[in-house]
Amino acid sequence: MFHLPFPVRDANAGSGTDPLGNLPEWDLSDLYTGEDAPELKRDLDWLEEACASFARDFEGKLADLDDAGLLDCVLRNERINSVAGRIMSFAGLRYYQITTDADRAKFMSDMQEKITNFTTPLVFFTLELNRLDDDALDAHFAANSDLARYKPVFDRIRAMKPYQLSDELEKFLHDLGVVGDAWERMFDETIAGLSFEVDGQTLNIEGTLNLLTEQDRSKREAASREVARVLGENVKTFARVHNTQAKEKEIIDRWRGMETPQTGRHLSNHVEPEVVEALRSAVVKAYPKLSHRYYEMKRGWLGLDRMEVWDRNAPLPMEDTRIVGWDAAEATVMEAYNAFDPRMGKIAKPFFKDGWIDAGVKPGKAPGAFAHPTVTDVHPYVMLNYLGKPRDVMTLAHELGHGVHQVLAAGQGEMLSSTPLTLAETASVFGEMLTFQKMLEKAETQEQRKVLLAGKVEDMINTVVRQIAFYDFECKLHDARRGGELTPEDINALWMSVQAESLGPVFDFMEGYETFWAYIPHFVHSPFYVYAYAFGDGLVNALYAVYREGGEGFEEKYFDMLKAGGSKHHKELLAPFGLDASDPKFWDKGLSMISDMIDELEAMG
Repeated sequence: MFHLPFPVRDANAGSGTDPLGNLPEWDLSDLYTGEDAPELKRDLDWLEEACASFARDFEGKLADLDDAGLLDCVLRNERINSVAGRIMSFAGLRYYQITTDADRAKFMSDMQEKITNFTTPLVFFTLELNRLDDDALDAHFAANSDLARYKPVFDRIRAMKPYQLSDELEKFLHDLGVVGDAWERMFDETIAGLSFEVDGQTLNIEGTLNLLTEQDRSKREAASREVARVLGENVKTFARVHNTQAKEKEIIDRWRGMETPQTGRHLSNHVEPEVVEALRSAVVKAYPKLSHRYYEMKRGWLGLDRMEVWDRNAPLPMEDTRIVGWDAAEATVMEAYNAFDPRMGKIAKPFFKDGWIDAGVKPGKAPGAFAHPTVTDVHPYVMLNYLGKPRDVMTLAHELGHGVHQVLAAGQGEMLSSTPLTLAETASVFGEMLTFQKMLEKAETQEQRKVLLAGKVEDMINTVVRQIAFYDFECKLHDARRGGELTPEDINALWMSVQAESLGPVFDFMEGYETFWAYIPHFVHSPFYVYAYAFGDGLVNALYAVYREGGEGFEEKYFDMLKAGGSKHHKELLAPFGLDASDPKFWDKGLSMISDMIDELEAMG
């Protein structure tokens, strides 16, 4: 199945109106000029024939191939991936621009079905690879260095060996994938079609969530209550989507013999379960010194006896409420990237100049933000919902970091460029950190420094604490679903069970907040994705500490790490920096950076 990744950030959102300046839009013509482009028809025809001939030439014959034959097989498979990826990138990106457009939705669905049908005969490839003898495969690698380059791909495929079903069942599951995609689209279209009324204004979910960072507390409360009302009215639909997706996953996991609901994600992330558990344990243990301590301090700044959920992302009373125009946002991020290394600025520049960013908030546009790598012979595209808050500048820095990473990794080719989610957040969070430090450098007063530090701490809490709480919620949800259908009230209770623990005793939770799980797209699109954010943040904090210590050749090592894409394990990638994510103390190092910032804020009073 060819899925378009949908890594939408948690809504650390901002609100605003004009003057934002001239916001860029995508130019998708680097993929195809339109639905009826002759090149698209040409590629679809090629793909159908390429898949059929691949099956004819190789099915049942992998064990008999010599080194050159196996390499030819791998290269042909890679080319099929590339063409299919280009088609689905075009269809998906057009769809995300206006998810409420029936023609775009139909086009994406039609392309998904065609590609699923074309590629069904290819299912044998991974199944037969996993039946090859280890010694025979090692001999192939030893004899052919071009083939040996693909060993990390083989390793990842063969990690699934214990969970592989019969050829017939694997083909059946491959074909059935379009049904799961339909549930995902139903979620997207439902979310995009929701309408919220706040102070006489009709808004989509993005605009409404953005009001949660307004200076005016009554406006934040009104937005929160409206989100609760609308989600409450639609909660049965969202519960149905979650029940169906979790049940589908449970059936497939059970047939495959997966030990836990998380096993598949850990395998695709190329990360050991104990490393994720060490991260989770370190973060949960740190809740009191991170989120609990910070929000208690924030309660004092806001002059409140108790915090409500609409105060979590509230600006500080002394915060500048001006809107950051697009040109200023671009200048800030580009200055930070260039200051780190001019090569980074050079890679980032075309995103702004050549139609690689779609920035504006528009009716029907998918919420949140993402960077989609498309295919290695084109370039990434970044989607934002830019509303001019300082946090939106950080989101731009984040997504542009993904874009730079994807450009650098493209040199690995289609099968090796894709980075496991745990490492995919490295360049994005590092880009945010560079931008933050540049803004901190420019702070003219203690007050400005305090606002910036508090904003960064909040972003880190949202990225580390909140995402681990999300992960715990998902673990509970999938465990509970194994016992039977979950009512909306069941899911609400699971959500609330992780909220107070992670946010701390200073919070009250308004009636209706229990439904806020319903709008988080990761739970539907990518189960257990969320811990990758915490992994990435902890990893980057440790990396940034090495950079700050002035280690020699850091920039070169950093570029080498990004260029590696998915060709190396996290242990190999971090070794040149003297770091090891499997060491439990590694996570404490990253978390202590957040704690140190909270110390500085406490000292400011």
